[in-house]
Amino acid sequence: MTGEVDMATADALFAAATPAGVTGATLDLRAVTFFDSAAIHALIRLAERFPGTLEVLPSGRVRRVLDISGLSDQPWLKQDRG
Repeated sequence: MTGEVDMATADALFAAATPAGVTGATLDLRAVTFFDSAAIHALIRLAERFPGTLEVLPSGRVRRVLDISGLSDQPWLKQDRG
């Protein structure tokens, strides 16, 4: 994903990550510049859909929003790799 994940695009994010037959997902959000509560809701839905098989690679802005939201310790949120 690139750009903004918000009320207008969060459902598309969820749909893209959940095609039929998929049992896990890796979301590369390192190029996301805006992330709102609708985006957080989509991540929570994905975590419920893919327990133990979801990975989220956050941008700094995404990580900040998840930190503020109290979600920074979720197992699906991956640490920076560099």
